[in-house]
Amino acid sequence: MLQRIREYIRVAVIHGPGSKLSPVWFDWKRRKHIILEVTYHWRHWAGSDLMLHYAVTDGTALYELVYNATEQLWLLESVDADQS
Repeated sequence: MLQRIREYIRVAVIHGPGSKLSPVWFDWKRRKHIILEVTYHWRHWAGSDLMLHYAVTDGTALYELVYNATEQLWLLESVDADQS
């Protein structure tokens, strides 16, 4: 079941090649989640802010991470523990 979280989190990212971002791991609830796969990514504009969305899995759940490129903030948008 999809659970909306909307918490700011810390994310480790590889930049490049070019403007590509690849999230590697993130911290949530004092636990480090290693990203095994980015299953989908998309972008949209929220006013003047570019929002980059990443659907990722750590092998136990599916997470939606959102990067606000304007504010340079990462948000854990949602978790689906039934999907991995």
